[in-house]
Amino acid sequence: MLSNRELFLMNTAQTSTSPRMVEIERAEGIYLYGPEGQKYMDLVSGFNVSNIGHRHPKVIQAIQAQLEKYLHVTVYGEFVQAPQVQFATDLLATLPHSFQSVYLTNSGAEAVEGAMKIAKRYTGRRQIIAARKAYHGSTQGALSLIGNEEYHQAYAPLLPEISFINFNQQEDLESITNQTAAVILEAIQGEAGVRVPDMAYMKAVRKRCDETGTLLIFDEIQTGFGRTGKLFAFEHFGIVPDILMLAKGIGGGMPLGAFVAPKQIMDVIKDNPMLGHITTFGGHPVSCAAAKASLEVIRDEKLIEQVADKAQLFRELLSHSKIKEIRGLGLMMCIQLETFDQVYHVSKYAAENGVMIDWYLHCETALRIAPPLTITKEQIEAACAVILKGIDIYG
Repeated sequence: MLSNRELFLMNTAQTSTSPRMVEIERAEGIYLYGPEGQKYMDLVSGFNVSNIGHRHPKVIQAIQAQLEKYLHVTVYGEFVQAPQVQFATDLLATLPHSFQSVYLTNSGAEAVEGAMKIAKRYTGRRQIIAARKAYHGSTQGALSLIGNEEYHQAYAPLLPEISFINFNQQEDLESITNQTAAVILEAIQGEAGVRVPDMAYMKAVRKRCDETGTLLIFDEIQTGFGRTGKLFAFEHFGIVPDILMLAKGIGGGMPLGAFVAPKQIMDVIKDNPMLGHITTFGGHPVSCAAAKASLEVIRDEKLIEQVADKAQLFRELLSHSKIKEIRGLGLMMCIQLETFDQVYHVSKYAAENGVMIDWYLHCETALRIAPPLTITKEQIEAACAVILKGIDIYG
């Protein structure tokens, strides 16, 4: 009989020529477990998904309760489904009053697609501006927003009338004009290696969009739900976007995304044509039940209040002459090394010694650190000891 590893290579689509090939049998809290007793600290949280850890008891309880009622019943937006309504209501209660309507999707990429559509429809404009080294997803529309030509060439032609600016450079903001439908930015650039913008830059973006009637769209797919020490990263900068895109940490481990907007913007998809954006499985009731429970866990366990201290402990412990810089905000941070060879071997060593870390799509010389917000002081100390040992050997 073939092993799961052999069947994985034989029967499932591969996204690279060198997958990690780590088999996971179960997960709990901050740990992943292999079939032969391997135990790994998950310091990437399933790529910023498991903000409250894996299989939180309250999320599991909410999922089980919904399983007793119904699963999929119809396409999104037709029937009144309590899990969707209750989660959307709770989510809006955490946001500024300008946000009045939530469209629930399957994923972050779908949230990006929907946000682009309503921005163009509402403004009557066609140009969209994004940032170089951004990452917004891999569907063709979302891929069009990635300012890295290497990822465009193989799938061209992508969407027309997409322009790019340099992130955190105010002089580029003159590119935003009264022909621009929307500027789409990550609140913190993730795959560029955790690039935190200046407050002055973010305020200047908001001001320029206001001057030109351009919608400001923030991608908080990686940064949302407590990751940076605020529920949403835009709260750090004293501004409010016009449209907010969410996913990853939203669902407590279940697949879910959303785009959120003022009602007058969202309502453009209701007619001319009707069903301007439609999804079969978006806002799945089980995922929405899990998301509601996850939001309650973040609040009730005061996880956000702990983020700054835990991030500071990481920074204090990760002191090494071979570390060029530690960038980030809250528990979204990276360790900047010199070469990809260092990153690869340190990451491999860490995994072999029970700590799962990774690198970035547009920054292969830095290690990704984004643990569940539930990580303890003792776990941070143990994880940092492994990482430092790896840097000692391979740095």
